[in-house]
Amino acid sequence: MSQPSRYGVGGDGSVGPADTEAAIRLLQHGEITVEGRLVAATNATLYCAIEFDDLRANCVYKPISGERPLWDFPDGTLAGREVAAYVISEHMGWQVVPPTVHRDGPFGPGMVQLWIDHDAEVDLLTLSRGEDPAVRRMAVFDAVVNNADRKIGHLLPTTSGHVYGCDHGVCFSDEYKLRTVLWQWRGKDLTGEAVEALQKLRRAFGRDGLVSRLKSLLSEEEVEATLGRVELMLKHRIHPYPPEDWPAIPWPPV
Repeated sequence: MSQPSRYGVGGDGSVGPADTEAAIRLLQHGEITVEGRLVAATNATLYCAIEFDDLRANCVYKPISGERPLWDFPDGTLAGREVAAYVISEHMGWQVVPPTVHRDGPFGPGMVQLWIDHDAEVDLLTLSRGEDPAVRRMAVFDAVVNNADRKIGHLLPTTSGHVYGCDHGVCFSDEYKLRTVLWQWRGKDLTGEAVEALQKLRRAFGRDGLVSRLKSLLSEEEVEATLGRVELMLKHRIHPYPPEDWPAIPWPPV
């Protein structure tokens, strides 16, 4: 048997369309071996190796059985929200969420996501407060998915300059819960590329495939609210303002 080839993000940190297809196949069908646990995470978050045919990588596995109950999100739904965030990311064409699937694993069903080796040379505090276009895309994405927990440590910059985001389990509420460290663009006009990505996403909502996929992961009300946020942003074409009746910044912010 030949030695399996290493699969993950490329040497420059990017994941191209062909790599994404292979990553999804690997994540869906690969054998998961738990190697450790990220102890700082609120919910059970396991660092794993995954292998399928001649592909292998590292991944994050979050079993539903390890989710802590929340007062404002239904029990057992966080893994599905993580996958829904990936689906939205792909339909916007920005790939701000690493390849992510919902599948069975060593501790039952859960979310499995490709591990991203972030660039440790990047100061995350500076990145989160700056004007990096990649981070601005993340702010637009967070507004679409209604991210209630965009911490500084949830930004994963790569050596190529691309920035991924992780930990999207508390997204998609049908109530406005945007809570983020990325408020520097509040009230500012959306960029042309942001408008284009939102228009692309709205067109996708007009096709059955996206809506059916999201309804398998979220409630019908949450899917409708997501489309409503897209349409609202396209109507006003500005970055949203912080909510008045909800903490604007997650705690702790890192």
